[in-house]
Order: sequence, then structure tokens, then C-alpha cells
Amino acid sequence: MASDGKRQTRFHGRVEGRQKDCAHPGCDQAGEFRAPAAGGRRPGSDGPGDWRWFCLDHVRAFNDSYNYFQGMSPDEIESAQAPYGGWERQTRAFSMNGAPPPKWSDFTDPLDAIGARFRKAPRARSDGRELSEQDRKSLHALGLGTDADRRALRQRYAALLRRYHPDHNGGDRGHEKALQAVIEAYTQLKSRPAFA
Repeated sequence: MASDGKRQTRFHGRVEGRQKDCAHPGCDQAGEFRAPAAGGRRPGSDGPGDWRWFCLDHVRAFNDSYNYFQGMSPDEIESAQAPYGGWERQTRAFSMNGAPPPKWSDFTDPLDAIGARFRKAPRARSDGRELSEQDRKSLHALGLGTDADRRALRQRYAALLRRYHPDHNGGDRGHEKALQAVIEAYTQLKSRPAFA
């Protein structure tokens, strides 16, 4: 009972609205809390197990006297208590690719931290000039590495124009999308500071 005389209704595990009575002999209150049935099937991979339903007072008494290991052999108890249950075989170590792991405290979501740990860091240019993500995509579209200079950029652009442009490849218009991607990539890169 709550201190103001009203019944407390918020308890973890309560299933309100059950019409069946408490499983304790002689109790006429509603059985709103489940407990494992004595000698019944335990919860596991084959289902949720067998349950009995108690009122709040009797489920508390049941919990005080409950022993999960009752009826188990010493070997079964040891197996259930093993700290590495299910990890009997060795697994390979995850590669760090030479990079230190990120600090977990830098992330609010653990999945972001795990993703960052195994994401490859973009390779920096040898001359120290910055490349944006768009610069990297444009270089990839042209088939160039991150260390390409302005001369390599122009040479590659000219070679791809000869390959894809209909005036240079015998009138073949089957490469128009590739030609458009090459032109867009070159236009984006030629004005960037890394290629000045």
C-alpha cells in the first residue's frame, strides 16, 4: 500500500487486468505477477517456459525463497555460472589497421563508436594539402590517387575525353554518362587549392 492509502499501481512485471486468481492456496487476489512454475519447463531457446501467477505479496514471498539452481546437478550449475558461456572456441582478434581505437567517451551511441573503430581513415596527401570528401569522389571518378597534381589531373582528363567523347571515339554515344561524370569531376577539381 502507498502511504496515502491508495494502491500502488506501478510495479515492474505487473500484468494488469488478469482475471485469474493468485496461485497461492487460499488467496483470492488477482494473479498479476508471473513466476517460474515448480518443476516446470525453464525458459530457453524452445520457448518462454511454464509460469505461475501470484499477487504482489505472494510473488515477493516467492522471490525471497527462489533458487534458480534448485534441482540442477553440480556440472549444470558450473556450466550456468561460467563467465564465458558460449565462448568455448577461440575467435580471431579484430584488426586495428594501425590506428588507435577511438575513445568511447567521444560517442553517445555505442554503435557509432564501433563503426568509427573499423572505418578506414582517408589517406592524406603527401604535400599536406587538404582534400574534401567531394575532392576525393572526383579523384575517384577520374581514376586518380590522392597525391595527383595539376599536371596529372589535366593529362588524365584529356585521356578520358579522347576515350569517351563521340568526336574522338568514332561517334560512339554509349559513354555519355561517363563523359559527363569526367567533365563534372574535372570542373570541380581544377579550381581547388590542392591543384593550384
